[in-house]
Amino acid sequence: MSAHSAEGYPPLTGAKLAMAAAALSFGNFVVVLDTTIANVAMPTISGDLGVSTTEGTWIITAYAVAEAITVPLTGWLSRRFGEVRLFTACVIAFVICSILCGLSGSLGFLVLFRILQGFAGGPIIPLTATLLISVFPKDKSNIALAIWGMTTVVAPIFGPILGGYISDNYHWGWIFYINIFFGLAVSGVAWWLLHNRETPISRSRIDIVGLLLLVVFVSAFQTMIDKGRELDWFSSSFIVWMAIVAAIALGALILWELTDDDPVIDLSVFKNRTWLISTLSLGLMFGLFFGNIVLTPLWLQQMMGYTATWAGFATAPMGILAVVTAPIVGRLMGKIDPRLIVTYGMVVLAISFFMRALLNAQADFMSVAIPMFVLGAGVPACLVTLTSLGVSELPPEKIANGSGLQNFIRIMAMAVGASLTSTYWENATKGNRAELVAIIDPTMAPASLPGLQPGSGLAAFSRMVDMQAVMLATNDFYAMATILILVFAGVIWLAKRPKGPLQQVSH
Repeated sequence: MSAHSAEGYPPLTGAKLAMAAAALSFGNFVVVLDTTIANVAMPTISGDLGVSTTEGTWIITAYAVAEAITVPLTGWLSRRFGEVRLFTACVIAFVICSILCGLSGSLGFLVLFRILQGFAGGPIIPLTATLLISVFPKDKSNIALAIWGMTTVVAPIFGPILGGYISDNYHWGWIFYINIFFGLAVSGVAWWLLHNRETPISRSRIDIVGLLLLVVFVSAFQTMIDKGRELDWFSSSFIVWMAIVAAIALGALILWELTDDDPVIDLSVFKNRTWLISTLSLGLMFGLFFGNIVLTPLWLQQMMGYTATWAGFATAPMGILAVVTAPIVGRLMGKIDPRLIVTYGMVVLAISFFMRALLNAQADFMSVAIPMFVLGAGVPACLVTLTSLGVSELPPEKIANGSGLQNFIRIMAMAVGASLTSTYWENATKGNRAELVAIIDPTMAPASLPGLQPGSGLAAFSRMVDMQAVMLATNDFYAMATILILVFAGVIWLAKRPKGPLQQVSH
């Protein structure tokens, strides 16, 4: 959120404000949606392109790596090209890359275009927050952030629903083609309303070393996280090398950026205690939240017999209270200690996790949907408040950079959370199955079941053991998540209480 984004231009009003808010919100929604929309469709895409699902995971990894690289560069890119120009160009590039993804006839081309799509999409995430704040009146900037937070929370839920429905009923290319209409509408409306509100441009040299180190670090780290579970983590020499490369690149990046006169990433925001604690809290909370978003559809599809579409419907109720509570959170931030709002949000998450820790293998649709519905009341309280609190004490010229870095850390936390959750779940399932098998007498299983072939009883008994092992692993995860989120709730209290209401974030 650059120094000039909220200065020098009056806020928009009436229909123009509503249209700008809708366009910018949809811009954020479409980009965040694409982080999850390919997940459930990946087996379909892999089969169609004639590759294994293991190779197919590069479709997801490529996008995540590219997006994570360009998000922290948003501040620098905005200064160089102007926020409105950069936003419009990124949305158009995103649409073009989406079309190319849908037309891809091989895995190589699809991965290449997913990388380019991620590069284009990265800056859109922080820029939508920046531009939303710039078009709203200063005392309503929290409402702007609430709208942005709402789309950030709801989009990952709609991803699996749309991805599942499209791959079940249409050609998988439509997962990407649906971006065309929204992208063109967003770029057209945004340019029409905002082109005369461009931010000043400052030409500066390109920090090539910093940029290369960032690319190496993110690529190695994201590859390690995405492929670690599949390759059994550090028992694989490939994962060990990725970890070493990531560690060296990160160390070199920090040293270089701290000593460079014009760094591509300004690390000075780490000196601000409020930004640091808010960003740490956001990373911890979002990692755990996203692990849950990944685990629920997996459990429903693999063990509960849900289709991709119905697994999406079971998780969708979270969006209802997220949409309802996000504007309320925006209004309350100016009146209540934001640390209390964050604590409330994490306690609501804990209640939702605890409800799922009590589920059993006979859980029906509503037993899954109600905890997800409750979860929706907590996420905006954390995301919107922590995002606003993080940049509230930064000087104007640091806000774009602080916002970009905060989004970068949130995206990396999502990747870590998803990978660690899946690893824990698989290992806990294996451990639980071994324990169950050790205490069960196989002679208890009937040799066969009525109307079925001989030996069918033992097979059915084995499936029952598998289901219980998965259910226990799921319960274990949510019990642990309940404790962890309550511990994370304490982190925000390390931040100082803001001196004034948070609506001053925009200037």
